[in-house]
Order: sequence, then structure tokens, then C-alpha cells
Amino acid sequence: MSILDLPPPNKRLGQNFLIDPNIVHKIVALAELGPSDHVLEIGPGRGILTEALCHAAGRVTAVEVDPRLHAYLETRQAELPNVELVCEDALAYPVERLPIGTVVVANLPYYISTPLLFRLLDQRGRFPRMVLMLQAEVADRLVASPGGSNYGVLSVMAQYAAEITKSFRVSAQCFRPRPEVASAAVLLRTKERTRLSRQEEVAFRALVKAAFAHRRKTLVNSLKDERYDQKQVTDALNSLNLSPTARAEVLSVGQFIDLIRWMPSSK
Repeated sequence: MSILDLPPPNKRLGQNFLIDPNIVHKIVALAELGPSDHVLEIGPGRGILTEALCHAAGRVTAVEVDPRLHAYLETRQAELPNVELVCEDALAYPVERLPIGTVVVANLPYYISTPLLFRLLDQRGRFPRMVLMLQAEVADRLVASPGGSNYGVLSVMAQYAAEITKSFRVSAQCFRPRPEVASAAVLLRTKERTRLSRQEEVAFRALVKAAFAHRRKTLVNSLKDERYDQKQVTDALNSLNLSPTARAEVLSVGQFIDLIRWMPSSK
């Protein structure tokens, strides 16, 4: 099949197909796959990464939302004998049914990368590691340290759930059509144990979102605007030796954890 016969990219779905085999090799190597591994690939597109995953892992579940691309990949099923092709929206696909120990390897569509990432991290007990191709800006937010403009809700929640490494940048020339932004491959190794219970994590996520809801305001005022009790917030900050004029962006993940433990029912 010539390139003219391949399904064209769908702009509405933000499709930018990876075309560089060297980048494919680096992604697969980063995933550290073996014949006993089950892989979840999100957005296989035209299948350049899928084919490499097929050779490196024991089984691959490839979830593609575009019916045209899914139909094209089905024509290649004989080349991909250990790949299960699924035509579904990854945001709705029941990832909780995948085997524990599944490795996620994906070139995530930019427009749904953040909600997808949160969904995968919610199931982190199922996914020991994830190798994700992301918009470079999102990758920078994932690994950002307290005090910088990139540090926010995504930084705190992702770093709470995983050890994250920004592995390598990927030029726009490695995609067709070329995206307007740079990309980066990120490795996430999910944490087997976290300091909060599942119930506490619900309150933790709400607190972090509220803390960054008004970035220019102090943490006390931002939380007050989000209906947290001002006195309890101030008392908690004092108990943790944090300034009452501190903004959310200066608190580490550990300090946010300490904060929610001081005020678990303050809203």
C-alpha cells in the first residue's frame, strides 16, 4: 500500500503520525518490554509503533478512536498476530479490565493528553510504567519543581502517583503532518505505595485543584475563594511552618500531603 492509500490525518482528532523509526526504537527500548508483557497502546494511528510493540511484547491492546484507522489496521492483522485492535475512545475504554502489570506505551493525542493521563494514574496499580509521547509543554509540567510557572495541578498529582523522567525531546520533523509544537517522551514509574488512602486522595485532589485555582492569590485566599475554611487553612500552614502569604506554587508534593492531613474535612 502506497502512502497515497493510507488514511489521511484527521485534524479534528489532532492526528500527527509518527514516521521516524529511530524514535520508535527509542520508545520501545524505554518501555523495557519482554515476551511476557501486555501493552496498552493508545492511538496506534497507522501502526508504526504498533508493529514494533508486536515484536517486543507478548500481547498488545491497541485502542484507536478513528474508525478509518482501525479499519486500515485490521487489513494488517496478519502482520500483527498478537495485537487486539479496539475501535473505541480511550477516555471511555475500560482500562480497569486490563491485566495488572500492563505497560502503557502511547503517542497521546495532544487534546486529550491531560485527562487521559489522570485516568491512567487513577489505575496506577494496574500500570507499573508508562512511556508517553506528549507535547513538550505538558512534559515540562509533569517534571516541574515547586516555584516555577510550569508547576501546577498536573505536576503535583502526577508526581504524587509516579516517579517521572523526561527522557528525550522529539522534533516536529518526526511526524506527518508536522505539529506546530515540539514533543517529548516521558517515562512514568508508578508508585506501589502512596502516603494517602484512596478516600484521602479524593480530598487531596480537590485541595490541590482549589489551591491552584487562583494562581496569583495566596494559598489562603485561593482556598477561601474555593470555600475552604480560612482559619483552618491558616492554622494548618502555621502548624507546618509555612508562611500564611505562601502561594500554591511554592509547596512541594509532600507539603500538600501534610496540608490535607491537617485539614481533611475543612471544606
